[in-house]
Amino acid sequence: MIDLFNYQRRKSTEIHIGAIDMGGENPIRIQSMTTTDTNDTEACVEQAERIIKAGGELVRLTTQGTKEAENLKNINASLRAKGYLTPLVADVHFNPKVADVAARYAEKVRVNPGNYVDPARKFIKLEYTDEEYALELQKIEDRFVPFLNICKENHTAIRIGVNHGSLSDRIRNRYGDTPEGIVESCMEFLRICKEQDFKDVVISIKSSNPVVMVRSVRLLVDTMEKEDMHYPLHLGVTEAGEGEDGRIKSAVGIGALLADGIGDTIRVSLSEEPEAEIPVARHLVDYIGRKAGQTMIPGEAAPYFNWLYPVRRKTHAVDIIGGEQVPVVIASRSSDKEQKCAVVVSNADTRPDYLYTGQALPQELQKQQKYIIDFDAYAHLASEGNIENLKGRVFPIFPYNATPFISQVQADAKFLVLPFGAPSEEYIACLKAHPEVVVVCMSNHQNRLGEQRALVHELSVNGLTNPVVFCQMYRHSEKEKSDFQLEAAADMDKLYAVDVNRIQRPRQAFFPLFRFLRKVVKLRKNGVPMPRIPAVDTELCNHCGYCVKHCPAGAIAKGDECSTNVEKCIRCCACVKGCPQKARTFDTPFAALLADCFKKQKENRIIL
Repeated sequence: MIDLFNYQRRKSTEIHIGAIDMGGENPIRIQSMTTTDTNDTEACVEQAERIIKAGGELVRLTTQGTKEAENLKNINASLRAKGYLTPLVADVHFNPKVADVAARYAEKVRVNPGNYVDPARKFIKLEYTDEEYALELQKIEDRFVPFLNICKENHTAIRIGVNHGSLSDRIRNRYGDTPEGIVESCMEFLRICKEQDFKDVVISIKSSNPVVMVRSVRLLVDTMEKEDMHYPLHLGVTEAGEGEDGRIKSAVGIGALLADGIGDTIRVSLSEEPEAEIPVARHLVDYIGRKAGQTMIPGEAAPYFNWLYPVRRKTHAVDIIGGEQVPVVIASRSSDKEQKCAVVVSNADTRPDYLYTGQALPQELQKQQKYIIDFDAYAHLASEGNIENLKGRVFPIFPYNATPFISQVQADAKFLVLPFGAPSEEYIACLKAHPEVVVVCMSNHQNRLGEQRALVHELSVNGLTNPVVFCQMYRHSEKEKSDFQLEAAADMDKLYAVDVNRIQRPRQAFFPLFRFLRKVVKLRKNGVPMPRIPAVDTELCNHCGYCVKHCPAGAIAKGDECSTNVEKCIRCCACVKGCPQKARTFDTPFAALLADCFKKQKENRIIL
């Protein structure tokens, strides 16, 4: 069972990968993946060197066919001749024969359960009897066991690497597109490993959706524990992207699991040069690692909370906070001249839901802006009769030692800064008597996530439904902006308790929607052709291999980047969105219709 409040690493078994060990008491290993053609020995060695010098402890290479797998021998020999002992990992998706070859020349081989034996996803067979399902499992065992024997002979480790986007028809037909299906796809192979006493196994469950990835990995850990398996885990978010977006997206998913103590090796998947991934991964590991050995947090788990299937805590509404309303954003402002916004909540409008201004209100109040000021300043305004006109727009905030004054101040909503460990008898009685109070949960603990969790659980244990706002304080200079972003994103594990199905979404206006539907019907009647695969500008394409690497369906072959297999293509547009040369496009008439009919965009809001 994971400790919800205190950081400690999950106890995994130690495995051997070439010259390094993983799992057990070993440090969390950092790795990256080359983007070069695996047939190009010189280019692969040069890029692997850059990864190693940046701090990479494993180097993964795409291995599409047996030719690439055989060339791993030359790449490995070249690196060893230069004095590098860093293990090489062969990335195999579709062809089991490739894995057999790669196992002889790489220290580790990654196989994808969804593609290893099961046929391509066509959903021809919609239902499997128990006998048919068992027969398919036997096919996997018959093919997988010889591969394990080759790995045993060559002392090669393996990674069972499940991708959310490549679950087999068989799994999806029985389990659906669910975390349970993702986990079972992995467990089928792990059970064979255990039966064959093959121990050098690493597991990964990846998705481009951090929430799916986190929930699936947690469920996998729980399932393995029940079956007495303790294999080490590889963490990563698929196709995170580049720049700030890629780093934040990776940190949210990977950071949440690291904070749980889960993870023995990580890769931050950025659409950049592979060596750029290493410092990001290192900072995440080091930041979360600081939680170890800190003062114990004596938290008590609320009876409603299920770590595997978290839901949003039930609260009552106070002003625009709590109940069925979307989470809010509070920013702070130190003076009229200097404004420090915690989060940008809209592309067009940076106005937070509430703005804390300390001891005084700004000289000019912004329209539709709500303000929070210190309770004594609020009381002073009230005593002078200046608060009535500001009702519903200005609210007081109290430090936890000012709890006795809460009853003396009249306001529709009040904020109470409350750290875990504050005298519970006092604040519990106060919150029960004052449902209009919103708790501002603040922590100075190194493991602030654990302490904030503990406070929220304490509220629930005592039957309190007051809304809670999390306050995070970071000390970074402008030059340390990227570190701040990573750390803040890694601390966002609290988001996974949000039940997104309960969040109210803005409704689209009727007439734009009607216009759109009418034009769609007209398109259909006119027989306007719809593209089945992305188009490629052969003059722009430089065969960099990005589309090959990021296509989850394997519809694009290395060396033939200008072509797309129409049967395999799932039209996810991963190749279009990330193409560095903008050589790929997927032009559909629907795009123009959407732009024309819905010119007024819905408000873009970051859910916090």
